Amino acid sequence: MSEKPAILYIDDEEANLLLFRVSFEGKREVIVANSPKEGLRKLDENKDRIRAVISDMHMPEMNGVQFIEKAKEKVNDIPYFILSGYAFNDEIDAALRNKTIQKFFTKPFDREEIERHLNGAA
Repeated sequence: MSEKPAILYIDDEEANLLLFRVSFEGKREVIVANSPKEGLRKLDENKDRIRAVISDMHMPEMNGVQFIEKAKEKVNDIPYFILSGYAFNDEIDAALRNKTIQKFFTKPFDREEIERHLNGAA
């Protein structure tokens, strides 16, 4: 088991999963899932290790906010974030106001910006 803090990243595009893992693997253990359903399973399996969750917004089955609402039913004491290539919208605004998510990041992402928020939150 890794001594690095673990983060869970959910995205339905394999290229995004690979890019995210490569970008953060030096400082963090990155657990990836390619669907919300797999993300919920991996959160269950690793809930004692995961220190933050970052989800894409637009995915099949459910969007990122819907995924995070379900994930928070399982683990509510860690920060959740949305990372999306789509524009900020009313649903994301509501998730921020309701504290469902801590921050909205845009793609292409700024690794240092995400790292600052992970360090401040986790």
